[in-house]
Amino acid sequence: MKLVGGNRAGCSPVGRHMEKSIKEAMDRGGIADITTIGRKTGAPRRIEIYFHQFDGEYYLTGRHSERKRDWEANIETNPEFTLHLKRGISADVPVRGYSEPDPAERGRILRRALIESWDSPPEGVDKALHKWVDHSPFIRFEPIPG
Repeated sequence: MKLVGGNRAGCSPVGRHMEKSIKEAMDRGGIADITTIGRKTGAPRRIEIYFHQFDGEYYLTGRHSERKRDWEANIETNPEFTLHLKRGISADVPVRGYSEPDPAERGRILRRALIESWDSPPEGVDKALHKWVDHSPFIRFEPIPG
């Protein structure tokens, strides 16, 4: 087994088979950090972000904006990044992300994220969903077997 992301004290190792506690933490979703590789500089970039799990799939999302987020552009250029779990468990999980080009799928997941993760009222979500689909960062990701 190897420790991904360096020898940070208190981090759980991730090997060929993900530890049950890490899988459970990922399945809960919530706040974590990610480290991406800068598309221009090649330097690591770490930010705090919210992630979701729906039906066994993992997603990174964010508030809608007219400007593409740097972290999303970094993942589109360098799809391998690290998810740093930090709530209830500390683990650095190597993952691979990719964009979701299908607007219907983006809408389905964003609607669930807004209602189930962020407690937004469904009627308000339905009125503004088109903005979220058109202008929100959205990355689907999966753990990389170690």
